[in-house]
Amino acid sequence: MRKNILLAGFLLTCLGGFAQHDAKARAILDKMAASYQQAGAVSIRFGGTQDGTLKVKGNKFYLNCGGIETWFDGTTQWSYVKQNDEVNVSEPSPEEVQSVNPYALVNSYKQGFNYRYAGTKSHKGKQGEEVILTPETEQDVKSITINVSSASQPQYICITLQNGEKQEFYVQSYQTKQNLNDSAFRFDRSKYPDAEIIDLR
Repeated sequence: MRKNILLAGFLLTCLGGFAQHDAKARAILDKMAASYQQAGAVSIRFGGTQDGTLKVKGNKFYLNCGGIETWFDGTTQWSYVKQNDEVNVSEPSPEEVQSVNPYALVNSYKQGFNYRYAGTKSHKGKQGEEVILTPETEQDVKSITINVSSASQPQYICITLQNGEKQEFYVQSYQTKQNLNDSAFRFDRSKYPDAEIIDLR
């Protein structure tokens, strides 16, 4: 579950080292954030260290990855662990939501992170401009590399942990302006009738 939560940071964040706030890197990140804000509801399919899907609408999201499904309707979060057939229900803080929803991090680079431009690079045949971010304070995450397409969409993310472990994610499909009902971001008990409900609120 820990990897799944770190994955949540997967779609937008963290390496510094050179100039703390590189102007070119900032311009790329600003364009990416603006593109996301204009995208409406988004549906993403990704592969790499773990395969999964992510649906985002405003501050709501649904994430299915690594045997865990997570729903967040803006207030309540449900995490279904398939292996245990149990659902953890909580009302997370903004910081906790950010650790699970990659896109809650879209604007995080504006404070708390150093960033630098790392040039034009290619991953699995897709070329883009790369930015490396590092947190200003020590965290489990050492750095995050984001490769951004010409359409200002993230297409590759690599999260490097302090222990050297890397988690790589390749965006395989990025669909904008999706018609997603609010029910897509709430746990449907009828689909998991035997699951144990663990209410942590």
